[in-house]
Amino acid sequence: MNPPAPRGFSSIVARIGLRSDSSDFSVIASDVPAVSSAVFTRSTFAGPSVVLSRQVAATGSGRAIVTIAQNANVATGETGAADAREVQASVAGTLGVDPSLVFVSSTGVIGRPYPMDLVRARLDDLPAASQPADLAAVARAIMTTDTHPKIASRPVGDAVITGIAKGVGMIEPDMATLLTYFVTDADVAPHDLDAAFRAVVDRTFNAVSVDGDTSTSDSAVILANGLAGPVDLGRFTEALHEVALDLVKMVASDGEGASKLLQVDVVDAASTDEARIIAKSVVNSPLVKTAVHGADPNWGRLAMAVGKTYDSVSLDPEAVRFFFGEVEMSRDSGEQELERARAELTGDEVTLRISLGRGDASFTAYGCDLTYGYIDINAGYTT
Repeated sequence: MNPPAPRGFSSIVARIGLRSDSSDFSVIASDVPAVSSAVFTRSTFAGPSVVLSRQVAATGSGRAIVTIAQNANVATGETGAADAREVQASVAGTLGVDPSLVFVSSTGVIGRPYPMDLVRARLDDLPAASQPADLAAVARAIMTTDTHPKIASRPVGDAVITGIAKGVGMIEPDMATLLTYFVTDADVAPHDLDAAFRAVVDRTFNAVSVDGDTSTSDSAVILANGLAGPVDLGRFTEALHEVALDLVKMVASDGEGASKLLQVDVVDAASTDEARIIAKSVVNSPLVKTAVHGADPNWGRLAMAVGKTYDSVSLDPEAVRFFFGEVEMSRDSGEQELERARAELTGDEVTLRISLGRGDASFTAYGCDLTYGYIDINAGYTT
């Protein structure tokens, strides 16, 4: 059963031919003027789609999001930039809106230009937009190596917030991550929407990592058309956070080859930034991730991952405590603690907790274990 869709949004889903057996092209559009916010990758190799979308974001008035899957259109020079502009203009014409209001996203193999003959043929013959928007179909169309679509929704007052996401590899955020889109019929002022969205992204999508690699195409966008009327801003931000966190957990647990969702809680830190640095060091450690996969309660790997942050954080090693779930591990731990800790690592969801003994700040990072499946998927990704 699909979550409820906010009113006043339409969608188009089609197959260009980049994917042999399913849709690879999608559009989400507001039927009326909307306000927007967005954050993007800061990769040096940010693609033309990101460059165009940054310009749309600067207006604060985005109207639609178009996505082409299976081709990132990155490192393709002026040809790639011209192709992205053509896609933006063509979709804008179909929708009857100004191109400056259309976000463009691309995801897939880097270094290959769009097959524009296929793209143009489909743009000239797009199916009619579905109303209300079929966001579950869009979530399927934007996937690459995902094993399932990712969609979540929450009511807020008389409005609804629905989010979708794709991404299971090349996931390590920097001002956003993967592709994730939110639509809502709540009436939120542009400044409030931007502040709420950035705060939520910082605690959710900027807290997830699958493999420590930042994509060239990461984009997070929200459109709000106001058709449901005003809502309480605090409740709106809370609901937006809940939707985003649902998606983050879906992304992390669906990480390429993953068998376990990994949550790393760093508590009792001197600052949020300190907690973030350490949480990300732990969640990105291949040695920690493989220990989680093998249900090996090797707390020395947690100590290693914390200790290598020495350039950024100054800690008292004797004050730091390590937990596998609720089981504290230290040099004094015996066989009983080892068995209890091993049990904490055997489930589908694993929580590691690190107490720094320095203050009351905290940060939670999300990721997954590292398996043979990750190697299998990425060793043959383009072939």
